[in-house]
Amino acid sequence: MKGKLTGFEIRPDQRQSWTSIAMVWAGGMICVPCLMIGGVLVGGGLSFAQIVLSILLGYGMICAYMIFIGMQACDTGLPVSVMASGALGEKGARYIISAILAIACVGWFGIQSAVCGSAFASMGAGMLGYESASATAVTVCSLVWGAIMLVTACTGFKGLKWLNYIAVPALVVVCLYGIIASMVQNDGAARLATYAPENSAGLIFGMSMVVASFALGGVISADYCRFARSRADVVKSSLVGVIPAGLFMLLTGGVMSVVTGQYDISAILASLGVPFFGLLALVLATWTTNVTNAYSGGLALSNLLGFDESKFKITTGIAGGVGTLLAAFGLLNRFQAFLSLMSGLLPPLAGVIIANYWIVGRGRRDAFQVVEGYFAPGLIAFFVGAFVACLTGGTFASFPGLAWLNIPFFVGPVNGIVVSLLLYTLLAKAMKK
Repeated sequence: MKGKLTGFEIRPDQRQSWTSIAMVWAGGMICVPCLMIGGVLVGGGLSFAQIVLSILLGYGMICAYMIFIGMQACDTGLPVSVMASGALGEKGARYIISAILAIACVGWFGIQSAVCGSAFASMGAGMLGYESASATAVTVCSLVWGAIMLVTACTGFKGLKWLNYIAVPALVVVCLYGIIASMVQNDGAARLATYAPENSAGLIFGMSMVVASFALGGVISADYCRFARSRADVVKSSLVGVIPAGLFMLLTGGVMSVVTGQYDISAILASLGVPFFGLLALVLATWTTNVTNAYSGGLALSNLLGFDESKFKITTGIAGGVGTLLAAFGLLNRFQAFLSLMSGLLPPLAGVIIANYWIVGRGRRDAFQVVEGYFAPGLIAFFVGAFVACLTGGTFASFPGLAWLNIPFFVGPVNGIVVSLLLYTLLAKAMKK
């Protein structure tokens, strides 16, 4: 059975310039997690040449599937949740996308709450004359700031958009200050000049971490690219909006991490002697971003449980509450495992969406239709692709009890997207025959 699209498409007068869409992507890249991922790459022993190549290849891969999904959205004027219903069925798309969004948003909420708590604890320790904050102080501050962010998300805070106008430019200034401080302090310039790690986790590890940093953004790009005026505008906005900003932020995090030897951005800034206002900017940046995580996670959970939007405060409270507890119990220490999970689950979803429209439907707007209920080819292809991505990308190795399910091969996210795309194409064509 085929469903209707009425009520979802956008009007021609709602189309936007490619530069405005590119600014949305650039704004999304200028965030605390990107700094941390730069530190993770250094922690993996990658040289700067490998880091740059990982960033270009990783974001290049994301932009590739982001562009195909975005061009489909531009053609149809539809958000990703409706586009996915052509490959997974309406119910399949609803449950899979809602579950993935809920996991992603709750996880990011917990990580950013932990970052915010760590930064605030570092500020407090510095003001009291201590060299560093205790683990208890970090836990308490993570709980307090998680609660503050959660209340803000549930009740609404009209001043939040103004905080965002301050926080994003301030974070850029903090990054620039951090680079300068890393050069002049602790023999930073000498450390950078002599940085030559002996044991590298390799380019594949680097690509996987980079892909995970924006895998969610690449999948939900349809929600923004549907406002583009043409397919060419989708290509320009994706490449210009993602790669330059991502390269700057990850390299900044990497440079500061080389000097300090850690990837916890709050600890890095504290060790570099960044002033009080620098750490305050970090707190504000995580606050403004995390309110969106809690709200989006709440809406995804509402959709997953079959609630209407009127109950979003309850589900937002649940999503934010779980994220806050995860922050308090050390989710920040499992940052790499979380990134690996995201890189395993998200690209295969893009694979089935792309295969449905561009291979089976040959990129024709009139060939796209919503399938009611569940669509077996899409569901099977997604789950198999996600399993392959996790199996070959080291995701299972990050979780106790599942380490035996680890067969490293090439790049896990690439394997997942290729398997889901090919398997969907074969199954969908077989069903049609």
